[in-house]
Amino acid sequence: MHKEFLARPFPALRPTKESAVSVIAPPYDVINLKEAKELAEGKPFSFLRVSRAELEMPNSTGQYAPEVYERAAKNLQQLKQEKVLIQDEKPAYYVYRISNANHTQIGVALSASVDAYDKNKIRKHELTRHAKETDRTNQISAVKAITGPVLLAHREQPALDQLLLEISSNEASDYEGTVDGWLHEIWVVKADNLVAEISSYINSMPALYIADGHHRSAAASRVAKQRLEENSDLTDDNPCHGFLAVSFSQNAMRILDYNRVITDLNGRSAREFLKLLEQDFIVSDSDKAIKPQQAKEFGMYLDGSWYLLSLKNEWSGENSVSMLDVSVLNDTIIDPILAIEDSRTDQRIDFIGGSRGPQAIEEVVNSGSMAVGFTLFPTKMSELMAVADAGLIMPPKSTWFEPKLADGLLSLVL
Repeated sequence: MHKEFLARPFPALRPTKESAVSVIAPPYDVINLKEAKELAEGKPFSFLRVSRAELEMPNSTGQYAPEVYERAAKNLQQLKQEKVLIQDEKPAYYVYRISNANHTQIGVALSASVDAYDKNKIRKHELTRHAKETDRTNQISAVKAITGPVLLAHREQPALDQLLLEISSNEASDYEGTVDGWLHEIWVVKADNLVAEISSYINSMPALYIADGHHRSAAASRVAKQRLEENSDLTDDNPCHGFLAVSFSQNAMRILDYNRVITDLNGRSAREFLKLLEQDFIVSDSDKAIKPQQAKEFGMYLDGSWYLLSLKNEWSGENSVSMLDVSVLNDTIIDPILAIEDSRTDQRIDFIGGSRGPQAIEEVVNSGSMAVGFTLFPTKMSELMAVADAGLIMPPKSTWFEPKLADGLLSLVL
């Protein structure tokens, strides 16, 4: 059994200062194939050619076809051969700062322990889908690297946060790039004393929390098990014992609302539907779009009008999951009135990230493809951590983290 740890440094495969702007790409799972092709057009070094290699292939090629993973491996090898990507010689940590005019968050990129993940010391709050988990497993195995970073959160630790701030404030970043208006900057931390200090801070924590990247972390665990089955003599320092992640203080994280739209009113007219809502809510007309300003209230767009829904009575739940706003909406409206029992599988419900704003709900409802939309107050990091600490699972699409980590800036070679 290898020595227990939450995280440790690693020698990243990364772009040079000159190539970073050509390599950086949005996460593979937030864009569709059409968008990936458009973004990669005329950019031979775009990391989308690794993370979404099907963009180089005929449209008839399945997303999970073996030749997609083969092409991804070939493209990554090409980036290495042309020195667009280089690998650091010794393990390091990487200070990772994301910023725009309105928000800045500073975290640390690391190799998170697969063993800690398996023992729930790196805690999850979502279920995974087998197909997506297998896709990432096949991707990792083919390219022999973990290229998509998992977004982690840690409880506030002022000393670590201050150290990361000092490192990123004292000198210019080693490389950087921009995605969707967000500047991503990386500082390579390889001095032995700083590496030891960061390791001490991270590994003194009782737990880390997966914010975004459940399929990537689950896939890394599967790959590690496969590697150990093939070779039980793997040493403690083998990179397969870890997965690529960036951890930010819980106070730095920015969670937006994750809103709902539904195709129909379960056979009822708008008037009948409004009447049923009055059982649990005070329903107030609004002459403008509603973005809830506090927990347990909801905005609703129906039949060309906005409404504010305020609970009539204080909500009491059995546990931390039942107290979430997404659970309240589900237990008062989506399940009992609209007859959607499982939001993970029912095709009548869809989800819209809060970064798109209430106008995105108006657009789909006005188009006739959806009948009603709901806006929610964002889930808090403290709520996510409470669910994870209790070993519970949040409803699907409970959190939308913004900004997202970029692909291509850091990879963990296996």
